[in-house]
Amino acid sequence: MSRLLLFAGTTEGRKLSLAAAELGYDVTVCVATEYGKAQFPDGFPGVISGRLETADMVTLIRQESFDSVIDATHPYAVAVSANVRDACDLTGVRCLRLLREESPAGDCVYFDSLSDACSAAEGRTGPILATTGSKVLQPYTTIRDYRNRVFFRVLPTQESMLLCLNAGIPARHIIAQKGPFSKECNLQLLHDIHAKTVITKDGGAEGGFAAKVEAARESGAEVFVIRRPRESGFTYQQVLSMLKEEF
Repeated sequence: MSRLLLFAGTTEGRKLSLAAAELGYDVTVCVATEYGKAQFPDGFPGVISGRLETADMVTLIRQESFDSVIDATHPYAVAVSANVRDACDLTGVRCLRLLREESPAGDCVYFDSLSDACSAAEGRTGPILATTGSKVLQPYTTIRDYRNRVFFRVLPTQESMLLCLNAGIPARHIIAQKGPFSKECNLQLLHDIHAKTVITKDGGAEGGFAAKVEAARESGAEVFVIRRPRESGFTYQQVLSMLKEEF
C-alpha cells in the first residue's frame, strides 16, 4: 500500500485526504492545531496535530517511510511550505504542492504586505475589519487608535483569542467565528461595526473571498488585499488525477 503524508490547512486539503484514503492510500495528515484535527470525521486514522519544523518533518518521513508528500497548507503559509520542501529535499521524497485558485477582484486595492496595508489604512477614516487571522497582529497596532478602530475576525479557538488579547485588542473587538461566510453574513457584520475598510487575504472561493468582496462593495467599504506569495504547483483536480493514476 502506498503511503502518503499530507500537510493540511485548507478545505481542499481535508477533501484530498479523504479522497486519497478512499482510493486506498495509507494517509497520514499533519495539521497545526487541535482545531484543525477536529475538522476531520471521527475515526479518520492518522491525524497528527502540532506545528513541525523541518527536522521534525524529516524524522517523521524517514520513520514512517512515506512514498509521497502533499503540501496542502494555506496559500499564505510560506514558512510551513518552505519547511515541507526542505524536508522532502533532505529525504528524497516527492513533494506535490496543492494550489488554491486565486480570485482577482478589480475593485480592490492590493498590497505586497500586511504592514503596507495597515499603513494605508491608518490614513483612512472609520472602523476597519481585519480578516487576516491572528498569527500576525503587530502591523495593526501601528494604526492610529487601533483599539477602537479595528475589529478582528478570527477562528473561535483559545489560541486565537489569547493572541488577540495579548496584542492589546479589547475583547469587544474580537469576533470569533468559523468561515467561510456568505455575502449576507459579511454584510451584516460590516453594517454592525460600520466598517469603512476591510483588510483581507485572497482566500479563493474556498475561503469565501468573493462573498467578502461583494458584501464590502454593497456596504460601501474599501477592500485592501494582501497579495499571495508567488509559487508553483498543481490544482486539486490535477493532484487527485495523479493519485488515481499512480495507485
